[in-house]
Amino acid sequence: MGGIEISKVLNTQPKERPEPIEEVFVAPDQEHELILYNDDVNTFDHVIKCLVKICEHSFMQAEQCAYLVHFTGKCAVKSGSLEDLVPCCKALLDEGLSAEVI
Repeated sequence: MGGIEISKVLNTQPKERPEPIEEVFVAPDQEHELILYNDDVNTFDHVIKCLVKICEHSFMQAEQCAYLVHFTGKCAVKSGSLEDLVPCCKALLDEGLSAEVI
């Protein structure tokens, strides 16, 4: 009588595979920037004084921003929430500077 001899037992069950790890990026609250623009009206001294007083820059930081504005046309002088930046922007505008929050 002919029977089939199984000489080897095969494992037919699939091997366990670990689930792929998915990285999820959670963006923090979007930061905004206060942009100061160049103009032909205000002096370096006035711009620097405004940045120190309104944006709480150190003198050196304010001076560097003033030079960036002068040579590149604009500079992000502060970043943060709209709640923080809008009053600063309004104060800069009240001082005769050109600024906006983006």
